[in-house]
Amino acid sequence: MDDEKPITEQAMETITTAVEATKDAAVIAVKKVRKAAKKVAKKVAPKKAKKSSKKAAKKSSKKAAKKSAKKSAKKAVKKSAKKAAPKKKKKAKKSKR
Repeated sequence: MDDEKPITEQAMETITTAVEATKDAAVIAVKKVRKAAKKVAKKVAPKKAKKSSKKAAKKSSKKAAKKSAKKSAKKAVKKSAKKAAPKKKKKAKKSKR
């Protein structure tokens, strides 16, 4: 403490230095936290990407299966309709005779 300076001025200087030191410490802490978060993100991100790609693959395969099922059902209906039409014609001719 300086005896020549008034107490209030000394107190203000002390507070100012404390605030500056705290501010610097906070900035350093934030930088460290960001760096650590980036490291964690690098480790976690690939796992999440793998999971989401697996889910997407499952969904797309399910959709493909549904589409193929619908197409095959439509084809079956068309085939059966084509086969049934000639049979009906034959039956109609026989009934007329």
